[in-house]
Amino acid sequence: MMEPVLKWAGGKRKLVSNIIQLIDIEELKKHRLFEPFFGGGSLTFALECPNVTINDLNPELYNVYIQIRDNPEELIKLLKEHDKKHSHDYFYQIRDLDRLPSYKKMSPLKKAARIIYLNRTCFNGLYRVNSKGFFNVPLGRTTSGKHEIVCEEKIRQISAYLNKPGVEILNCDFIDAVSGAKKGDYVYLDPPYDYEPSGFTSYTSTGFSREDLQRLENLCDSLIEKGAIVIISNNSTAFVNEIFPKTKYKFNYLDVHRNISGNNSGRRTVREVLIYGKK
Repeated sequence: MMEPVLKWAGGKRKLVSNIIQLIDIEELKKHRLFEPFFGGGSLTFALECPNVTINDLNPELYNVYIQIRDNPEELIKLLKEHDKKHSHDYFYQIRDLDRLPSYKKMSPLKKAARIIYLNRTCFNGLYRVNSKGFFNVPLGRTTSGKHEIVCEEKIRQISAYLNKPGVEILNCDFIDAVSGAKKGDYVYLDPPYDYEPSGFTSYTSTGFSREDLQRLENLCDSLIEKGAIVIISNNSTAFVNEIFPKTKYKFNYLDVHRNISGNNSGRRTVREVLIYGKK
């Protein structure tokens, strides 16, 4: 089983086994998996499905996977440089590069190394940008005092996987990302989570609203009509429970431990839900 390169806040490592229970692995081998909110990719990497379409609207994240696929050794070399130079001041120097006009001219490879470095060293692996699209997560702490920045074996493993002929990487709206889904295909949707009273909207500068979540529900209805199988993960908020009709979808509620402050004292249990739909 492959492990993600990115420490993704809200990632699905803890839920992967629950999600896989909803998937007929033998049937999946005959069809295609779509993951339009890819993030850290825990599910896809755990399944190692040979035919998969992965997508993320975040262009920085999309670029990370393109560079892992196409330039793994060069990427590892740049991460080793970041590892050698890592310090409190160096982190903020690298973090603030996207404020500079020269950032637009930085090579895609260097941008990918920057994002991985920031992700491996920032607070809780959180990806958050402000209204101008600038990364603004502070430096994180580790119990050992040492961040694992390079993770070269993970990069090589994932690179080999992403180079398989059945793997497609996209950077578009989630509706466009699943336009090729057919009968028997699986679509796993893990959008930015809804919260009471409003959702988490800082993953991209444009955010993800409840109107977007309603668009997602409409999409799921149409996918089910096509004969695809949909699985959605989210917080169990009143809004989420309301927009997915229980006459059409099955709800699997889970209590999940989340680390919200970077140490064990900041752990709390949250109520999440896996929503399953099939014709």
